[in-house]
Amino acid sequence: MLYNFALSLGIFLLIYFILLQATRLILKKVSGEKYKKIKENLKLPIFLLFLNIALLIPFAFTEELNLFWGNLKHLLDITLIFSISWILIKLLKVFKIFMAEKHRVDVNDNLKARKIHTQYNILEKVITVIIIFFAVSTALMTFESIQKFGISLFASAGVASIIIGFSAQKIIASIIAGIQLAVAQPIRVDDVVIVEGEWGWIEEINLTYVVVKIWDQRRLVVPTTYFIENTFQNWTRKTSSILGTVFLYTDYTVAIDEIRKELDRLLEDNELWNNQVKVIQVTDATEKSMQLRILVSADDSPTAWELRVFLREHLIKFIKENYPESLPKTRVEFPNKNKSPKAEQQ
Repeated sequence: MLYNFALSLGIFLLIYFILLQATRLILKKVSGEKYKKIKENLKLPIFLLFLNIALLIPFAFTEELNLFWGNLKHLLDITLIFSISWILIKLLKVFKIFMAEKHRVDVNDNLKARKIHTQYNILEKVITVIIIFFAVSTALMTFESIQKFGISLFASAGVASIIIGFSAQKIIASIIAGIQLAVAQPIRVDDVVIVEGEWGWIEEINLTYVVVKIWDQRRLVVPTTYFIENTFQNWTRKTSSILGTVFLYTDYTVAIDEIRKELDRLLEDNELWNNQVKVIQVTDATEKSMQLRILVSADDSPTAWELRVFLREHLIKFIKENYPESLPKTRVEFPNKNKSPKAEQQ
């Protein structure tokens, strides 16, 4: 038996070495960083799988096993199941590496890429849970006592499913909501949303919860059911480009045409602006001031934020330096007490 183990391990090492060299030749055109990630994900699981198979081969040529060898074979059968499951899970991550390179989210027009990433991220988690479930179930079924228990469990599956359904209805609802998010996609990874009065980006979409990255680096963790059952704002639902607004409050005497010329000058050759929308409108007038709304467009929400801050700062500076009398003011008129009533009547 020991001789068979030694022979099998020798053949295993030879095959593994040949496979490793062949993989390097096949993937030599792959970039170094990508090859490194693939190697990190698959090297150990594949090694353990081949080692497991090599250790199991001698048992195929042995008819009778004592207690020690029988338990060892049973252990190897279980580790083989988990090794295969581990490789399947790692293959999902390897596929994600190639997908992330083909569909990049760090470009301006990334709507299609965000759709694909959102669907794959959720489906990857669903498939991973299914693989783990079947791996554990298969491993447990290798025990003879559990096989008998499993048969009796299937006989009472109707009652068990009702009990489990009632006790885990919130978890099941969250998982179903996560699958709905992957299919319907009311939100996608990197979408700009307003949730519970907080403005931020969708950072992660998991089966049971969503992580929203708030503009000040906080994280808002929201159940997936929230995005199915509640109203929220999605600023990048159809496209990553977005309109930004800047409000200015001025006196009625302000020279609006000059502010328009200054806006044109500020936007000329400005990398933050995407050359699509620029307009100044008088949107409100009160007894004290006049409201000007500057509407501009940008490729994405972070850029729109930077553009709004830039325009607000420079337009206020322009008005203060060139038209200080047009800043908001409160007027108070005092009657002339030296004026005679007769003069007032005239």
